[in-house]
Amino acid sequence: MRIRFLAPLVASLLALSLSEVSQAGDSPSMPTTRPSEWAQPIDPHYNLFRITPMLYRSRQPDASAQPLIEQLGVHTVVNFIKESDQKWLSDPSISQVQIPLQTVHVDDADMIESLRAIQTAQQNGPVLIHCKHGLDRTGLVAAMYRIVVQGWSKQAALDEMEHGGYGDEDNLKHGIDYISKVDVDALKTALNSGACSTSAFARCAIKGWFQKTDVVGVQTILWRL
Repeated sequence: MRIRFLAPLVASLLALSLSEVSQAGDSPSMPTTRPSEWAQPIDPHYNLFRITPMLYRSRQPDASAQPLIEQLGVHTVVNFIKESDQKWLSDPSISQVQIPLQTVHVDDADMIESLRAIQTAQQNGPVLIHCKHGLDRTGLVAAMYRIVVQGWSKQAALDEMEHGGYGDEDNLKHGIDYISKVDVDALKTALNSGACSTSAFARCAIKGWFQKTDVVGVQTILWRL
């Protein structure tokens, strides 16, 4: 009698276990146990994660997200898309930084500008970075922050980027390609030196040459007068 009574219960538990295994197999990008050093989820609706106590990532927020962002103590929002955050962010105490990045092409100058903006903003408090969906552009910058600022290996950053549960991995291919090829030491040197790129012939560097030439030319003309 006791065995017959327990049989349905055992069968139900077994079915539940098999269902969980099947679901895990359907979602290979999400590990069964999330590593504690990975960004931790806060709000799935906004694809909002805490990378560190001083850095958060998300998709593009809206007005309804503002109380949550204020609760997290965010002082600066860094936006990687063309649309301004002024449409939803009305709190004047939260600074807005806009660095539009191309989905299919990000170069060293873009990355240095993005990382420098984050580090500068962090001097005032926690920072939120976002793009449209919180996936490709935000994912790449977050991974490079791990590598350049926090000293993670490329593989460790790629593991989090690809399997952290932020979204569709197929959209990350351009970021993965950039990380695989980037010269991390050169990027660190440029970031720490104040250079705008790892290349002296980058557009931002050449633009700087002309600006300096213009200043020198004006000074020369004034001296002659």
